[in-house]
Amino acid sequence: MKPVAIWLEASRPKTLIASISPAVLGTVLAWKSGSFSFLTLLLTLLTGVAIQIGTNFSNDYFDFLKGADTSDRKGPRRVTQAGLVSLPVMKRAIFLTFTFAALFSIYLAFQGGPIISLLAVLYIALSLAYTAGPMPLAYFGLGDFFVLVFYGPIATLITYYLQTHQLPLHVALLGLSPGLISTAILTANNLRDVNEDRRCNKKTLCVRFGENFGRIEYTLCLIAAAAIPSFYGYYLPLLMLIPALIPIKAFWTVQDKKLLNVPFAQTGKLLLLFTVLMTCSIIWKHGL
Repeated sequence: MKPVAIWLEASRPKTLIASISPAVLGTVLAWKSGSFSFLTLLLTLLTGVAIQIGTNFSNDYFDFLKGADTSDRKGPRRVTQAGLVSLPVMKRAIFLTFTFAALFSIYLAFQGGPIISLLAVLYIALSLAYTAGPMPLAYFGLGDFFVLVFYGPIATLITYYLQTHQLPLHVALLGLSPGLISTAILTANNLRDVNEDRRCNKKTLCVRFGENFGRIEYTLCLIAAAAIPSFYGYYLPLLMLIPALIPIKAFWTVQDKKLLNVPFAQTGKLLLLFTVLMTCSIIWKHGL
């Protein structure tokens, strides 16, 4: 494989909507209120995507070290485990990616003040702590909470604040929706990998409480994500529930874990669909 293709695979591009969606939502809500800066949006997106790619590289690196990624994994291959990237090279890639994220955030810090710098450092630290360190979040069942909060309300509210310098509660609550769908993506991953996670003592919520718990969590996350905007008069996201029935049914009925890669990918597409529907709903309600 060409190096570009290897690094593209390592970045897990199909998952990057998790950092893009809350940034788009926060910006569209800010635009609706009369504030918009394209440069701020661009650097917010670059910072968020760089942090998520750094997180994906870090997970690739540390999951391999901890024995979570083996040749028996059911999901897409990981480049470190597959021998496509050496551990030292991946370690440098993690450092460089988070460095780029920090550089992108400098302008945002000038826009939003010291709190933005602190949040950037916190995001990077928690992204590393997701699979690294003595108490990695993902190995103690805390990954779901991290994804829900930091890829939902906080990411949406930060984006809105950078555009408007305001912190309204309704923006944080609307930000729960992308966070919930991202949590569903994580839960889908954990349901697929539950047997491998159990063997390496990675205590995800699916390992701790069982697969039925994970299925319930997955289903409720998607339903709640579609329903929350309706409390604010945004009804189009409810349409997301129609295609959501397909992966929901799969996770409740399919027994072969390898076959869960398809509904896992479909869940990522649901977040993209939600973002489009929510944007259209805001425009429909408030006008251009």
